[in-house]
Amino acid sequence: MVDEQHRFVVRQCLILEQKGDGCDVLVMTATPIPRTLEMTAFGDLSVSRLDEKPAGRQEIATALVNHDRIGDVVERLRAALSGGMRAYWICPLVEESDKLDIAAAEDRFAALARALPGVTVALAHGKMKAGERDSAMQAFRNGTAQLLVATTVVEVGVDVPEASIIIIEHAERFGLAQLHQLRGRVGRSDQQSSCLLVYHGALSETAAKRLGVMRDTNDGFVIAEEDLELRGPGEFLGQRQSGMPEFVLADLAAHRDLLSLARSEAGRILEKKGQNHMNLLLSLFERDSAVKFLASG
Repeated sequence: MVDEQHRFVVRQCLILEQKGDGCDVLVMTATPIPRTLEMTAFGDLSVSRLDEKPAGRQEIATALVNHDRIGDVVERLRAALSGGMRAYWICPLVEESDKLDIAAAEDRFAALARALPGVTVALAHGKMKAGERDSAMQAFRNGTAQLLVATTVVEVGVDVPEASIIIIEHAERFGLAQLHQLRGRVGRSDQQSSCLLVYHGALSETAAKRLGVMRDTNDGFVIAEEDLELRGPGEFLGQRQSGMPEFVLADLAAHRDLLSLARSEAGRILEKKGQNHMNLLLSLFERDSAVKFLASG
């Protein structure tokens, strides 16, 4: 059983499967990556969907904010924290880089500690000693710290129902699956939660689409399908997990229902070994949906 399947690369999954002799494999994720989504269509994975939220949970309100308004963000955060709320502030880097002009968790932690003198701010990132990081996380869980500045170490396995705000800095640098996972750190109770996606500079067309998807929906399945359309599924027989495949007729994002039909028909053909396979193939293309498939090509 593999939880948070989107965190594993192809080779890691293969190595895990090979540890058993013909073992069954169950993979779980809230944010299937494009390659995983298409493996279900090609028969490599059977899929079950759990599409209901736990009782009482609300949609997470998501907004986009340019970094030019970071002062306003801090002021609104101050008001929310003084009202008893708890919040995450996510940065893509641990420390300042000479090569990248990107917000670093350590610098942001110091800046927020100065800007919010009445608030206890904790820091968590992957370069800290485990004991220090655990202490910071525990302080946030029990309410001793009202604000946790962190990198993506909090992406999975962190459950603090009292946290209702998450601010993701340089949101344009994260993929859809990762943004959805990070946003999922809030909205874990019946309290209304919010997510602020802070972007720097002018957005590229792809980045604008990604952030637009996050603003418009909380549905992980919709997000996964949009991710598939934006960056493609990669290789089905290789290790590349993104990129557009080369097909003459089919568009894997647009013709998902037809791929499912083709898969079921292929299985029926293999089961009917005594019948004329050509007749069975012809029967497939006599269906209305198959005609639409050819016409769309």
